[in-house]
Amino acid sequence: MAAAAATERPGTSVLVVRGRGRAASRIRSRVLTYVGLTVAAVVAVFPLLFMIFSSLKSDDQIFADLGTVRAFLPVGELSLDNYEGVFNRVPAGRFILNSVIVTVLIVGLGLVVNSMIGFAISRMRWRGRNIILSLVLATLMVPFETIAVPLVFWVARLPSVQWVVDGFLVRQGMLNTYQVQILPYVANALAIFLFSQHFGDIPKEIDEAARVDGAGWWTIYRRIVVPLSGPTFATVAIIMMLPAWNSYLWPLMVVQQESMRPVSVGMQYFFQLNPVWGEVMAYGTLITLPVLVVFVIFQRSFVQSLAGTAVKG
Repeated sequence: MAAAAATERPGTSVLVVRGRGRAASRIRSRVLTYVGLTVAAVVAVFPLLFMIFSSLKSDDQIFADLGTVRAFLPVGELSLDNYEGVFNRVPAGRFILNSVIVTVLIVGLGLVVNSMIGFAISRMRWRGRNIILSLVLATLMVPFETIAVPLVFWVARLPSVQWVVDGFLVRQGMLNTYQVQILPYVANALAIFLFSQHFGDIPKEIDEAARVDGAGWWTIYRRIVVPLSGPTFATVAIIMMLPAWNSYLWPLMVVQQESMRPVSVGMQYFFQLNPVWGEVMAYGTLITLPVLVVFVIFQRSFVQSLAGTAVKG
């Protein structure tokens, strides 16, 4: 027994040493990961801090603080004069309202349309669905700038519906309307792909059981698949919101009326005469905060969806 114990001790010590080495390696890896994430977060936050704090300073103070840490701190004479100047120079309230209307409708319609397409591709059996999905994904390789001019040609001839005092008026051409800013962004290839991938991972036995109970495809989609896909809907909402809110080229081409322009087009007003950089920073803060608020609200679902995708990959 003593000899057996003596022979086990060296091996046990080796295992202990190896275990300690692995634990130390894991700790070092975790520390390096946290340090890298902290550095990345600081790099991402510094421009936001510079913009927000500069919006509270005069131009002289902004240029005086450049090159120092004071540029990222709320120091000096702070005021809200730049925000007042923003609303005096441009109809910022109207621009923000237009962007809110356009973005909400794009996201709302996009969630319904893209999720239904993804459901049809992933859950329903019909010939050619893989080809359709491949064609949808192929559109991701086509830059929007290459099809912008043909789109302008078509929307200038399509009928548009406008509300008037006595009812609705139908006229030719969608230029200078909300419709022309909304329709090109409703169908989204990336959103369709995300929905089809997530819906395809839900066990199809659920569909068969529901069909036995007399449920149709609409019922399966609305009452079974959609409630199980909250994180994916949140992810798609963020993905669709960002380009809709930040859209610049398309509204610049199809909207000439000032009362219909979104926030991104409004930025060019500050560079037409003598730019006041404090007002530029204030306007940038106004149009950036809604995006940050939405991301903070949906960040848990967004991270959960990405983590689930990574695990499945």
